[in-house]
Amino acid sequence: MGMKSSARNIQMTSYDDLFSVGGPAETPGEKVQEIALEELFPFKGHPFKVLDDEAMEEMVESIRIHGVLVPGIVRPRAEGGYELIAGHRRRHALELAGKTTMPVIIRELDDDESTLFMVDSNLQRENLLPSEKAWAYKMKLDAIRRKAGRPAGNNSRQVGENYSVSILSENSNDSARNIHRFIRLTELLSELLQMVDDKKLPFNPAVELSYLTKEEQGQLLELMGKLSVMPSLEQAKRLKKYSQEGKLGRDVMDAILTEERPAAVNVTLKSERLKQYFPKSFTQTQMEEVIFSLLETWKRDRNGVTE
Repeated sequence: MGMKSSARNIQMTSYDDLFSVGGPAETPGEKVQEIALEELFPFKGHPFKVLDDEAMEEMVESIRIHGVLVPGIVRPRAEGGYELIAGHRRRHALELAGKTTMPVIIRELDDDESTLFMVDSNLQRENLLPSEKAWAYKMKLDAIRRKAGRPAGNNSRQVGENYSVSILSENSNDSARNIHRFIRLTELLSELLQMVDDKKLPFNPAVELSYLTKEEQGQLLELMGKLSVMPSLEQAKRLKKYSQEGKLGRDVMDAILTEERPAAVNVTLKSERLKQYFPKSFTQTQMEEVIFSLLETWKRDRNGVTE
């Protein structure tokens, strides 16, 4: 294994290192235990994808050589076995490396504590997909809201949401505005969200389309396939506007998606031809004035004629 890839492995686990210490308070005498992989179950609604990519290959290679350097974090399940809170990728890598157990620390955590811990131990990873961030931020926001309870006041929901999103942005590379926009993506049909992950549908139009009803999104998806088009940001904004006015029928969608984009108008008038019509003494500005006044007359005459 080259120097580069082992450096990347160190970087990959460093945040988990922080978390195995810096998560919910360590209880005295907490110890690492080896638990059979079949006893470890995924976290319910876990938004992060465990991919067989290059980073996974490196993790498998590292595990073959060094074993798992950072234990996973789990909590007991009522129905037996343990729920993984941090360590889904490590568990998969162990399986690929042919191992049968994983070192873990067992903690008694409630649902919200577990959610916050699970999201935070993954959000810092590089190269997260938009869908992973979207669902992670949404889960974290919901957990923070439940823990904080609803603030009092008239506009409590909005105030509560803005307050919670600002907390999210404190520990994140994303601004509060962007976190809001990521959370919007969870309103998309899974097929549209997949297009965002696949870099087919850009982020900004996707945020606008998230305001369409699920039914409208379904119709739009069908039309996009039929016409082989992706809505531009401008088109997505107009689709949203019509949707909010309750006027987004299939025909309106079709019209917006198939409209001709106006081509840039660029007419060049050759001076050789123009000279035939003007006295030699005319300047370019004088010529332009005459041409435009003639066009005005032509336009008036034309509009007076019924088609």
